[in-house]
Amino acid sequence: MNISSDIVQREFIGFEAKVVTSSNPDLVGLEGKVVDETRNTFTILHNGEEKVVIKDTAVFHFMMSDGTVIEVDGKVIVGRSEDRMKKRPRRLW
Repeated sequence: MNISSDIVQREFIGFEAKVVTSSNPDLVGLEGKVVDETRNTFTILHNGEEKVVIKDTAVFHFMMSDGTVIEVDGKVIVGRSEDRMKKRPRRLW
């Protein structure tokens, strides 16, 4: 997995996402395109249905446009995307 510190400052709408782990076992393995993002949730289009995933309780894999997969803990990206872009990212590793 490729980890980049600037990923937390991105807008995630339009990315392909997969839920790797979650406190809700029904959401593990859910994958599709992110169609909406709020402060605490992602809405993922999965098999024609919109599924809401809470960011704080999940770990995501995001497929970048060049094919790389980035793993992101949802706790790091809690917050509105416009607020995350303004903040300087904190190093967690």
